[in-house]
Amino acid sequence: MNDRKYSLKDDYSEGAHPLILEAIAKTNYLQLQGYGEDEISKEAKERIKQIIQTKSDIHFLSGGTQTNLTALSVMLKSYESIIAADTSHIATHECGAIEHAGHKIHTITSNDGKIAPSDIQNILDEHSSEHMVKPKVVFISNSTELGTIYSLLELEKLYSFCKRNSLYLYIDGARMGSALASRDNDTELKTIANMCDMFYIGGTKNGAMFGEALVITNELFKENFRYILKQNGALLAKGRFLGIQFNELFRDNLFFKLAKHTNKMAYLLEENILQKGYDFYVKPQTNQLFPVFPNELIQKLQKYFDFYVWQKYDDKSSVVRIVTSWATKKEAVEKFINLL
Repeated sequence: MNDRKYSLKDDYSEGAHPLILEAIAKTNYLQLQGYGEDEISKEAKERIKQIIQTKSDIHFLSGGTQTNLTALSVMLKSYESIIAADTSHIATHECGAIEHAGHKIHTITSNDGKIAPSDIQNILDEHSSEHMVKPKVVFISNSTELGTIYSLLELEKLYSFCKRNSLYLYIDGARMGSALASRDNDTELKTIANMCDMFYIGGTKNGAMFGEALVITNELFKENFRYILKQNGALLAKGRFLGIQFNELFRDNLFFKLAKHTNKMAYLLEENILQKGYDFYVKPQTNQLFPVFPNELIQKLQKYFDFYVWQKYDDKSSVVRIVTSWATKKEAVEKFINLL
């Protein structure tokens, strides 16, 4: 390692996996159909369909915010709203994109980034007439913005509740790879596909240069979706670059291999942080860690590593966020551990 600070701020500071770059270079001079209708993009979609084994439509978009905004705008009528955790990406880090589209977000206070049917019921009870917006979509992230994951039982309960109450369930899968690779996970991608109306598989945070794969399972939202993509600036002329990346990610299980490495580096950090007597704000499950460190220690670590100071814990300590990626080097993790 050189003298430059090593970043543990996020899982998209590196570029893209070499196999993806190689595939882009190899196909660079091929003249392919535009707007995602090329044969490589079609092949990538078939690879994903073989894994999820569910009748679905798949569309490739450039980023998470664009995917959420485009998908949710299709699921909602003008007077309908979204229920989400107060930590959710749409409520905290998308610059009011959903609100700008004219939809209210009902936020639920969550200590672990997750929400339960009882939380949703409270919102429904408060919105019972045409004088208020009508809650329609339940938005969750897996893994959540606090690195936690939903179990199969939790997903089953959420989806069943949504169906009983005529609600749609949407899953933000920006870190779906890390969730599926979690040591605590008991779901599969095909299970996820059968537990929601729409979800996306994040590529940006799992080895791709950029890109997300939106999976539509509910028949109501499939027709004319490409019109919505175009209207939202999400239909790329050179859509091939999205298709090529996902074709490589789902060739030979690369997507899952990268996620496994991501979590492995996080678990190595977790083990040693605990051994040295420090605790966590929320129990680690994936590649996002939230240890509680003394402020003096944080200042010393920041001389060598970049990471976020998440929030104040008490007068002498703070919660920090440490994130590993598909490209995190073991030697960097070991240096961090040695500094502790």
